[in-house]
Amino acid sequence: MSLGVVLCPLWLLSSVSPASWPPLPRERLKPHAIDIRVNIDPVHWFLSPPRDTRSSLYLEDAATEFQVQGLELDWTIVTWAADLWWRGSDWSYHNFRGAKCTDVKKPERPRYLKNAYRVLLTRARQWMVIFVPPGAKRDKTRIAGFYHRVSRYLTDLGVPQV
Repeated sequence: MSLGVVLCPLWLLSSVSPASWPPLPRERLKPHAIDIRVNIDPVHWFLSPPRDTRSSLYLEDAATEFQVQGLELDWTIVTWAADLWWRGSDWSYHNFRGAKCTDVKKPERPRYLKNAYRVLLTRARQWMVIFVPPGAKRDKTRIAGFYHRVSRYLTDLGVPQV
């Protein structure tokens, strides 16, 4: 399987298919035209032909880890959300509440977040693109440094940038 980290630009996402997307914080992916609150019809999303707008091949609707669990896809795009940050030696876990990111308080939530990414990062059979958003200087919920550290971690592991 081939892997790649996309730091930007988002236009690259329109040329690949099918897609797989991450969990919370869902609202902070909307600046990248990714809204995973849409309920997909799994039958159409996985099985419809490319000309059907309900198909994952159309790249209009994203699926969550719950919708792709147990299924494999030839090609996937995983978008890294602001809920899991690399701090240099370990992961940091976050929730999006109102207008800010907060640290995870419930002790079981870190295990859930790691498992959600494990599910998403193991769905591809042929290749996967990991989209790491660039962040935004004026938005405290999308701090560029957090995304940059995740991207650097992935490239240090040998995942090439595309």
